[in-house]
Amino acid sequence: MSITRTAFQCTRDGLTIRGVEYRRKIGNRQPIVILSHEFMTNRLFVARYAKMFAELGYAAFTYDFCGGCVVGSSGGRSEDMTVFTECRDLEAVMVYARSREYTDEHHITLLGCSQGGLVSGLVAARHPEQIELLILLYPALSIPDDARKGTMMLSKFDPKAIPETFRCGPMVLGREYAASVMDLDPFESLGAYRGNVLLLHGDRDKLVPLSYSQRAAETYRRAQEEATERDGPRSARLVVIPGAGHIFLKPALQSRAMGAIRSFLLETSETSDRDHTINSEHILYMF
Repeated sequence: MSITRTAFQCTRDGLTIRGVEYRRKIGNRQPIVILSHEFMTNRLFVARYAKMFAELGYAAFTYDFCGGCVVGSSGGRSEDMTVFTECRDLEAVMVYARSREYTDEHHITLLGCSQGGLVSGLVAARHPEQIELLILLYPALSIPDDARKGTMMLSKFDPKAIPETFRCGPMVLGREYAASVMDLDPFESLGAYRGNVLLLHGDRDKLVPLSYSQRAAETYRRAQEEATERDGPRSARLVVIPGAGHIFLKPALQSRAMGAIRSFLLETSETSDRDHTINSEHILYMF
């Protein structure tokens, strides 16, 4: 199967967002998936998932967050980056993806990893009518709690007197990175999205405990119970990956995650009324 790999760029608040799109050479009205990477990493960390989606018939958009990468191609400074600037980055990529002549703007999936998972969850809650499916890999829903404790990954600070800048490993972050999430309750926000959700989390994740995804799954299920009668059946599934820590770096763990994603896509395709049918020849079950 021929998959094209094409660079693209769009803008947000005067900053350039650069990314790469993966899709089949032929075919119109391709459903959209936008993949958001982890804190400090870049779009290459979600490229394997993007290629899988392209093989299934999606137009898959990967991109670098502005100021969110140790090595990235988008504009912006790490000192200016927050969860909410990354939400605006994702929203800008959504606008770009929906504007392509070969995409189907009515069928959008968001996939986010770690901090990109928190961002994807918040954006889906902001635009619940636009997002068909939400896939969150080890979402960093602990970020607000960590900020309130003054221990964010490799950083320690007084949460009552956050410094103007502080170092987190190789990155320098600004005060707003922590201050902007001090009053955020992500679970209160997430429930505004009532579509189908898949959460993937490792049982050995020491950075973001599994309990955060367990609570998120319950949040989504309660929200869906209120929506089911009007909108039809919905699913909020949590798949625990045995032996996995934070970030699925090993090929075997990625394969397990992709198997779960394929199964989720097939199941939701069969139970929905959308006119797009994924390429079932490439559905593999690997659990």
